[in-house]
Amino acid sequence: MPSGGGVWEVADGIFIGHVFSREVFDKVVQAYNDNAFITVLTAAFTPIPYKVITIAAGVTKISFLTLVIASVIGRSSRFFLVAGLISYFGSVMKEKIEKYFDWLALAFFALLIAGFLLVKYIM
Repeated sequence: MPSGGGVWEVADGIFIGHVFSREVFDKVVQAYNDNAFITVLTAAFTPIPYKVITIAAGVTKISFLTLVIASVIGRSSRFFLVAGLISYFGSVMKEKIEKYFDWLALAFFALLIAGFLLVKYIM
C-alpha cells in the first residue's frame, strides 16, 4: 500500500468502495510502480477510468510533471484524433465514433504500443 500521508489516510474510506474498489486501486498503484508515464498516458487516451489514475498519482506521489505531460499528450491525442476523423469523414464518422469510440481507442492504443515494441525489439 502506498504511503500517501495524512489526507489519504482520511479520504481512503471515501474513495475505496464508493468510487472504485481496493483491487482496482492496488492494480493502478502497481502500474505506477512499473511505469507511471505509460500508465497515465494509457488512461488519458483510452476509456480507462481516469479519476482512479489521478487519485492514485497523488497518493503514490508520482512526479507532477510526469502526470501533466502524459495527461496532455494522451487527452489531446484522443480529442485531436476524434476531431480529425470527424473533419475528414463528416457526420457518418461522428455516428460511428459515438457508437464505437471505446473500442476504437483501445484498438488504436494497442496498435501504438505494438508499433513502439516493434521498433524497440525488432529494429
